[in-house]
Amino acid sequence: MKTEPDRTPLPDGLGILARLDGGGPLPELTAALNALCEEAGEQRERTVVALRCTPPPPGARAWPGDVSIHEVNRWERAVRRLERLDNVTVAAAQGVCGGPVLDLLLAADFRIGTPDLKLVLPVNQGQFWPGMTLYRLVRHIGPARARRLVLWASDIPLPDAVELGIVDQISDDVTGAVRDAALLRGGPPDGEVGIRRRLLEEAASAEYQDAFGAHLAACDRELRRLRDSGPGPSAGTAAGGAGAAG
Repeated sequence: MKTEPDRTPLPDGLGILARLDGGGPLPELTAALNALCEEAGEQRERTVVALRCTPPPPGARAWPGDVSIHEVNRWERAVRRLERLDNVTVAAAQGVCGGPVLDLLLAADFRIGTPDLKLVLPVNQGQFWPGMTLYRLVRHIGPARARRLVLWASDIPLPDAVELGIVDQISDDVTGAVRDAALLRGGPPDGEVGIRRRLLEEAASAEYQDAFGAHLAACDRELRRLRDSGPGPSAGTAAGGAGAAG
């Protein structure tokens, strides 16, 4: 069984590009995703983690297949591990893709689709697979639109995926789009990506006063970081932009 994703470094040392088989068995996908997260955690410099998902064979739809609940648990934990990496994550998908690719797209920070992309929902014998895809759909698009997908739809065409915010960019040139996304990531420094994600997630449910303390603490860390790093080009640009805005 293959347990390592096909990996190549992104150009100019921008990060790691991994190719995952969207039609692979669940245990193989789990092992490949864990191996990628392990490698990302070992990187000394801040780096982008990019996933390029290949579609399953035509007609393949069932997800997750004949597996145990323990294998489902391990897969969900691996996706959560990807979601909580202190790296900016980019996912790209093409063709007709199903269950695992939708999980990975929803867990990524930035999502790219080719013009022929169609997301096939994980439906078995007429019932939507009740994994954490449900949770992420609600967090991404709200309960009303998620309910329509879960109870009535069988797939998400590309225009709908873009309108719902599941796909951020359409491109024929996946390699170029991934590289551009890595170049433009503009992410916070090491140790801060996860904090930004948590602030975004909590904003949907936290009361203002409850959220205020966490945001203030993050602002304090950022001010101290900027003082320690000195007036570099990015800080100067930010200061100039703030002055112009004022």
